[in-house]
Amino acid sequence: MINITADGILLSIEEIRARSPLIHNITNYVVMNTTANALLALGASPVMAHAEEEVRDMVALAGALVVNLGTLSPPWVKSAFIAAEEAAALKVPFIIDPVGAGATSYRTKTFRDLINAFPPTVIRGNASEIRALSTDSATTKGVDSTDPSYRAIDAAFRLAGLSGSVICISGETDYVVHKTNVVQVRNGHPMMSRVTGLGCTASALCGAFAAVQPDAARAVTEAMAVMGIAGELAAKGAPGPGTLQFRLIDALYRLGESDIRKCLNVEEGL
Repeated sequence: MINITADGILLSIEEIRARSPLIHNITNYVVMNTTANALLALGASPVMAHAEEEVRDMVALAGALVVNLGTLSPPWVKSAFIAAEEAAALKVPFIIDPVGAGATSYRTKTFRDLINAFPPTVIRGNASEIRALSTDSATTKGVDSTDPSYRAIDAAFRLAGLSGSVICISGETDYVVHKTNVVQVRNGHPMMSRVTGLGCTASALCGAFAAVQPDAARAVTEAMAVMGIAGELAAKGAPGPGTLQFRLIDALYRLGESDIRKCLNVEEGL
């Protein structure tokens, strides 16, 4: 049992705001601004550093490493491997977001090789990405999922068994898979899928929670719940996804006890 409670989430948020952990992001160009602002709004300290000459030093300072190679290139891939190696050596939580796994053989192989070389603490992706890492039959539509999240649960268990990682499948319902446990996170709003990079932002928040919560499955579940609750609050009265994107940052900044207690929608098991 992972046993997610409003009190536990509030304690983690308090820790993030008190300690302001450095979250080292090797992430794609599309989401850098949104990701950094979301981390800052929650209370963490973001840094986007991908030069191979400095990633070891940056990991040594970080509370968590988040690797998101949505706009991958050979130099960034090399830096990701170096950073993941350092995170493993220093026992820094390592979160990987396999953006677009299944879309091309190069992309899929890169993520598989990285996971095999340095098993992450957390793998967070959509259903098609998780299935692509677990089987050769899955495909994506660019970086978007072609499958609902529940269709990747078996694949997530296989991937968790192979990697030892906590697996998070994002979608209308988010599923967090760890060993024999599954937690469903039903927070969020449909309009969130119309804003690019919010899945990547959720991965960054997983890093912030993993920096203060040693139980990785709990950290991921808390992060996904907070991301979903912030999305629900941001969507209220929003005429469209552009407004939601701006309001999401405000919602993370203003998120308080009453919001968590009123909105939390998490269930253990299937």
